[in-house]
Amino acid sequence: VQLQASGGGLAQPGGSLRLSCAASGRTLFSTYAMGWFRQAPGKEREFVAAVSWRGGSTLYANSVKGRFTISRDNAKNMVYLQMNSVESEDTAVYYCAAGTQYGSRRSLYDYWGQGTQVTVSS
Repeated sequence: VQLQASGGGLAQPGGSLRLSCAASGRTLFSTYAMGWFRQAPGKEREFVAAVSWRGGSTLYANSVKGRFTISRDNAKNMVYLQMNSVESEDTAVYYCAAGTQYGSRRSLYDYWGQGTQVTVSS
């Protein structure tokens, strides 16, 4: 599966952004759990959110819980990350990922998109 993330940009603290990730390939999209990860300069790539194969279950990092929402549209082969009440600490490159298993560990995800930059600054 190929993944293309988009929607990053500049947001002010307290503002919102919506990231999108388009999936393509021969394998049925609904056979993949999907996740979002992020990597800030000088830091390890970290888990942000995950959604199960049909969207019935979601997981969030504690740092984004209550502010971010992950969702997917299997008919459109899309996964989204709605980011509300963003903070400067959310500044990072955001990556979408696909894997056959669902969870927060990076090792569960086999396919990665190219990343989209999110900058939160006044």
